[in-house]
Parts: sequence; C-alpha cells; structure tokens
Amino acid sequence: MAELKVTQTRSGIGGTANQRATLHTLGLRRIGDSAVREDRPEVRGMLRTVSHLVAVEEVEQA
Repeated sequence: MAELKVTQTRSGIGGTANQRATLHTLGLRRIGDSAVREDRPEVRGMLRTVSHLVAVEEVEQA
C-alpha cells in the first residue's frame, strides 16, 4: 500500500479545536514537521480536514 508524506506548512493557531487535534493525531507539532502515514481512507479524511494547513506527497516504497 502507498504511503503519504504529510508536512505542516501553516500554523493551527486560529483553527478549530478539531483541526488542531487532527494535526496532533497526524503527528505534526509545528510548521515544517513531516510525518509518513499509510494511505488509508481514515488518513485521507484527516487530510481533508486540514488540507489548507499541510502539503501532501506520495512516497515510493523501497
């Protein structure tokens, strides 16, 4: 299964509590942090919630 690299590009300050919690659940704490997550429907839903705060790219599996 493919993996997604998620990088936080904007601050969660000023967002809703749900958006801040979603960033935390994705493993993102501050601007510039990156996390690799499995490409699953649950993760896609979280990314949709914070799409304006993150950059997403597909990672090739070795």
